[in-house]
Amino acid sequence: MNPHLKEKVIRRGTPLKDSKAIVILVHGRGQTAETMFELIERMNLTDTHYILPQAADNSWYPYGFMKTLSENEPYLSYSLECYQNWLNELFEQNISPKMIVLLGFSQGACLTAEYAVRNPQRYGGIILLTGGVIGPEGTSWEKNGSFDGTPVFLGSSDVDEWVPEKRVHESADIFLEMGGNVIKRIYKGRDHVVNDDEISFARKIIQNIM
Repeated sequence: MNPHLKEKVIRRGTPLKDSKAIVILVHGRGQTAETMFELIERMNLTDTHYILPQAADNSWYPYGFMKTLSENEPYLSYSLECYQNWLNELFEQNISPKMIVLLGFSQGACLTAEYAVRNPQRYGGIILLTGGVIGPEGTSWEKNGSFDGTPVFLGSSDVDEWVPEKRVHESADIFLEMGGNVIKRIYKGRDHVVNDDEISFARKIIQNIM
């Protein structure tokens, strides 16, 4: 029933058995797994294994991330199930979550934030590039569990068309309250892209695992 599970998952970088860090890169709405190749090239890291999943019809869920949860069902649940499956495959190979970085852009960042808040633990890092936790304005998110010092980076724009600055601040506060080591950057007038400063933060988080 889950259409995302029928899609490919691309692997890049150092073979898993030889890697010192594993990064799951989740693409945005209307994009493909291959879209994330550019971020891999820009980060230019060694000893890193990359997992790039593909959403059915290039979208993880149908509507904006600030719609009610029910409006994005069942696809939101399908996407969260996929996220758990990607991690379970690693855990079954005795890979510590401290080696794993969760990274998403745009819709992929929102999915990553939502999965992480629902499943807190000490990850290698969480990198949210223009995204935030999912739910309409006024949502009260449950904060059960701890990130136990996980490095968390949130980067976004003050004028982004899809991700309001307020939600980025709210998301950063949630991760902070749940024990994340949070860094947040709001870039003035930036388009819906990933800038070099964000790439630098991502590189540092991944390199600190090695």
